[in-house]
Amino acid sequence: MNKRNTLLAIFSLVTLPLHSFAQSPGRIYRLGVLRATAPAPEVSTALLDTLRERGYIEGRNLIIERRFASGQLDRLPGLARELVQLRVDALMCLGPAATVRAGREATSTTPIIMFGNFDPVALGLVTNLARPEANVTGILISADGTLAGKRLEILRELAPRAARIGMLAPDVPSFRLQLQETRKAAAALKVELEVVEVRGGDYSDAFATISSWRPDALVVGASTFFMRDRKTIIALAAKHRLPAVYEWPEQVRDGGLIAYGTSLDRLFARIGAYADQLFRGKKPADLPVERPTKFELVINLKTAKALGLKIPQSLLLRADRLIE
Repeated sequence: MNKRNTLLAIFSLVTLPLHSFAQSPGRIYRLGVLRATAPAPEVSTALLDTLRERGYIEGRNLIIERRFASGQLDRLPGLARELVQLRVDALMCLGPAATVRAGREATSTTPIIMFGNFDPVALGLVTNLARPEANVTGILISADGTLAGKRLEILRELAPRAARIGMLAPDVPSFRLQLQETRKAAAALKVELEVVEVRGGDYSDAFATISSWRPDALVVGASTFFMRDRKTIIALAAKHRLPAVYEWPEQVRDGGLIAYGTSLDRLFARIGAYADQLFRGKKPADLPVERPTKFELVINLKTAKALGLKIPQSLLLRADRLIE
């Protein structure tokens, strides 16, 4: 090998991601992704970026098998079985608890990474968070319980005269905990709460129902369905002139008024890290179920101005990000 080729070889080694040296040379990794919703390009991008940083390149040493239920939860068990039959090395179950349950029913051996906003212990998906046992681990969207009550408190601080507040909820059983926490917070704040479920993806009908009740503000439930359809929800909230609080900063970036929660990009980075560890032989039982520890308060000042809202100084001072 001449001097130029030697230098090129050394350069190619030092520019490889550090994690790639832990992989088996020549091995093709297969990752299954099961979602209750339709495809979400921005989520796929965040996940792929994380995997790429760790040396997994789709089309080279990584094959991703994706299955989407498009909101039809009864399709999840069949889709999960399809992925297991493809002998995936790990199965990501993204969305409501029904997605994880379908994965568990399909396999007791393939590692499962769950991602959602529910209590996996109460639902019997894992025995405990620190040592989940069996073949399921994952990342949860919120800390202990959900952030539903906290978001209602923030919304009331934003609109202190709001006495009637609507809540947009997905038509899924695992949303029950968020409803409980929101109702508890509403009672403590002495506000009326009207919950409207979105059925069959008909957001126009849901907003018509909410508006007929004449609420002063709106809580948008934390749901992967609502993240997928956030632009439709944000447009309808603006049309009906409803100050609305959301879960994810990305929703405020796209025109929502205010959000309190963790970044989806950050969560998907952790999911990618878990996939890497499972690919390298770690057992799901040895990976604790993670809850986020960092939350962001994000406010869209442009949206506030369009609604004629003056943001209280207390919120402005606490905000992690202000979007203008």
